[in-house]
Amino acid sequence: MVFREWIQIYQKNNLIKRLFKSNICLTLPPQLKKLEMEYGDKQMQIMEAAEELFAENGFNGTSVRDISEKAGVNLAMISYYFGSKDKLLEAIFSLRGESTKLVLEEIVNKPNLPSIEKVYLLIDHYIKKITDQQCFHRIMVREQSVNNSGPIAALILNLKKRNFETVKKLISDGQKNGEFRKNIDAHLLMTTMLGTTNQLITSQYYYREINNLQDMAEDEFQKHLHKKLSTYLKFLFKTILTNEA
Repeated sequence: MVFREWIQIYQKNNLIKRLFKSNICLTLPPQLKKLEMEYGDKQMQIMEAAEELFAENGFNGTSVRDISEKAGVNLAMISYYFGSKDKLLEAIFSLRGESTKLVLEEIVNKPNLPSIEKVYLLIDHYIKKITDQQCFHRIMVREQSVNNSGPIAALILNLKKRNFETVKKLISDGQKNGEFRKNIDAHLLMTTMLGTTNQLITSQYYYREINNLQDMAEDEFQKHLHKKLSTYLKFLFKTILTNEA
């Protein structure tokens, strides 16, 4: 089983909120307004536990028994629902990949909106995505640093390729309408955005200490980080992309 079929029609909003209210690892993006739940509480419980453990210990460092103990289910149930640990990770990537694809396509296809404004929406989406889905992005960073072959590497590559093509279209549209300069390296642009955001989110404890923000409430601190990242990246991208530089 994979989650590609799972992202369809959202009709059980209260169930989603109940399942994820205590853990940001597996929160669903607000752009997915409709979603049909093809899985019950147990499947979601397993997914949530697996994503947390993969983020903490790595894929190879997490056993099916670890997942079953954290999820509070027996080993046979994981095998029944997902088949294997690899298929369980594939389900997580399918969920994340499909949700991101839908959001990016929505941004790129917004009518009557300047391309630079679409870029700004893209930046804010990725900042929120990385902030809200820290477990998944720890998995991404960890696996990219230790694996460049095999099924996990293939999942990451396919995810990146699909999102990159959508972003390339956004930049190409901006070049065609005269908003953006020619000869833009879209890959380095995306690397800059993702790398900067991942680094600041990962090292936010040090940022808080260095900038003497220890007394700032957590929710205010997260808003502060988002605003800092958003302002910086939008200025940087406008400078790189437009003829106003």
